[in-house]
Amino acid sequence: MSTNLPLRQIADTVCVAPQLAPEAMAELARLGFKSVVNNRPDFEHGPDQPTSAAIEAAAVAAGLEYRHLPVDGGWQSPEQIAAFADLLKTLPQPMLAFCRSGARSTRLFQQATAG
Repeated sequence: MSTNLPLRQIADTVCVAPQLAPEAMAELARLGFKSVVNNRPDFEHGPDQPTSAAIEAAAVAAGLEYRHLPVDGGWQSPEQIAAFADLLKTLPQPMLAFCRSGARSTRLFQQATAG
């Protein structure tokens, strides 16, 4: 299936993306995703950024599991990495994780699956 969403596959059942709008959740469900993880703190770049609550409402309405695991762009704690690893194990796949650019979610995945 084709999409206009800026998705990047980083594992068999995991993709990452830059900031997504609530309206993108229905498209993710249509593409077959089962869960979404938002790694971005609310209002990280001001009031124009969609809130986690708005994205969660749209994700749930589209039938997706949703989790908010906000992490800093420059550093992720061992606890945050462990929490992401737990989400990888417990959330239904395929899963999409997003942040501002997709890089933070990619780093979290790499650290959570290392070793």
